[in-house]
Amino acid sequence: MAFTLTGIAEVATATIGIDGIGQVASRQNSHLQQTEAWLQHFILCMLAGRTAELLVFGEPVAGAGGGDDSDLARSTNHALAAETRLGFSKHQPLVYHSESGSVSELNLDRHLTERVNARLLSAEHGARDMLEARRDDLLAIATRLNEVRVMTGDDVRQMLAIHDG
Repeated sequence: MAFTLTGIAEVATATIGIDGIGQVASRQNSHLQQTEAWLQHFILCMLAGRTAELLVFGEPVAGAGGGDDSDLARSTNHALAAETRLGFSKHQPLVYHSESGSVSELNLDRHLTERVNARLLSAEHGARDMLEARRDDLLAIATRLNEVRVMTGDDVRQMLAIHDG
């Protein structure tokens, strides 16, 4: 839903696996410039599933975290890149930090960790605002997905009344 509403990417499929973990496959809209605002929207989209769990269940489930390819890990890495490698930081934006050392910097640099966390919290708040504004759509899509287990991007766009072209 978030990818569709922000226009950051086109949803190909949304699925719920046997273990109940949801997954969205999407294709980035390559015509968009990868600005700081674009990156923040991308992080918002990655955190939207966890945020939806907070809205619907009152707490997140463990599926958003876990491995290095989890939504939380990927979101953190993108927020960290904004602060260390992409020139988007308000603090020393021209200083480049190597990707290989950036994650360990979070353990050593409390101020960097605070800036990364602030980006993540901002994205989560944006996701919450977006999803609360479309709560009925969120619940309808979640209910339908629970019934059919797989939805196409067209199915999602139709339920949101967003059409291509």
